[in-house]
Amino acid sequence: MKLLLIDDHPLFRDGLSLLIQHRLDLAEHGGAEVLEAGSLRDALGTLAQHPDVGLVLLDLGLADRQGLGTLSEWREMAPHLPVVVLSADDRPGTIVAAIDLGASGFIPKTVEASVMQEALHRVLSGGVYLPPLPTDAVAADEPLAQDDDGLRDEPVGPGATLGLSGRQLDVLRLLVEGKPNKEICRVLSLSESTVKTHLSAIFRKLKVSSRTQAVVAVARAGVTLARPN
Repeated sequence: MKLLLIDDHPLFRDGLSLLIQHRLDLAEHGGAEVLEAGSLRDALGTLAQHPDVGLVLLDLGLADRQGLGTLSEWREMAPHLPVVVLSADDRPGTIVAAIDLGASGFIPKTVEASVMQEALHRVLSGGVYLPPLPTDAVAADEPLAQDDDGLRDEPVGPGATLGLSGRQLDVLRLLVEGKPNKEICRVLSLSESTVKTHLSAIFRKLKVSSRTQAVVAVARAGVTLARPN
């Protein structure tokens, strides 16, 4: 798996690259090759040379970009790539806003090597890594509908299906990767109405009412999702 690390501090990039490639055990993912870029422009050039990059680690504070606007601009440049924010700003509001903007996870720069390994393993396996969040960090938008499909909630865990069908799990995986509805339609060859129906079922089973809440729920449950066929 090729990872693209975007950070404007060369020493930090080199240190994290060495950590990921030589100290973290990511063998079950085929190991990790880390590519580096110091700016969004450099990152685009790297992607042109390495179109098989599978995951982006993005710092929110670059020399020419600051804050959540960095993530917004990158998502416009490379909407097809899952991106995990790597930042020293780990306030709950920043974390939730990053997920709202399409990030697939959030890793504080202050974590230890063991936590970094857990975070990358979870993300590369199809899950979400977030630092602990207050229970009220993601407010409910609407009262949640009761289950009316006769399905029982399943125990959560890495292999849990959460009572979802295979296609609903495919949709959830793409939602976790920050894909908008139109992209989910294209990848899965589904109509927009069908995708919306699946999303409604997913929200009901996860007991959430928004895409951001769904991503947080997956992170809290520790669920990993197989990549869609």
